[in-house]
Amino acid sequence: QVQLVESGGGLVQAGGSLRLSCAASGQTSSTYTMGWFRQAPGKEREFVASIRWTYGITYYTESVKGRFTISRDIAKKAMYLQMNSLKPEDTAVYHCAAVSRALPFSDLRADNEYSNWGQGTQVTVSS
Repeated sequence: QVQLVESGGGLVQAGGSLRLSCAASGQTSSTYTMGWFRQAPGKEREFVASIRWTYGITYYTESVKGRFTISRDIAKKAMYLQMNSLKPEDTAVYHCAAVSRALPFSDLRADNEYSNWGQGTQVTVSS
């Protein structure tokens, strides 16, 4: 089983940047897909980005393309989300997630397909 811990959230002004980290431990060799999701109060949990752990193939939701970058460091067992040009609508609790299978492209956005979750880190963007 993979354990995940997020960090790096905080309060920033619109247009600013934050870098989120997700530290993984346990059987990371069994992790095939990892991703970032976010949830604002009163809203559904939303897919943000995903990465294939072994091959580094990335996928982003349309609203963050060109602003956010997902990456991972296999040796450090860590995943990152670099967030630039932040907007107030990016305000949410951000969670990292993982699953020990290679999800098909059509399932990458589905939160119910991910079996391991971190506790979340708050990102607040002020106007």
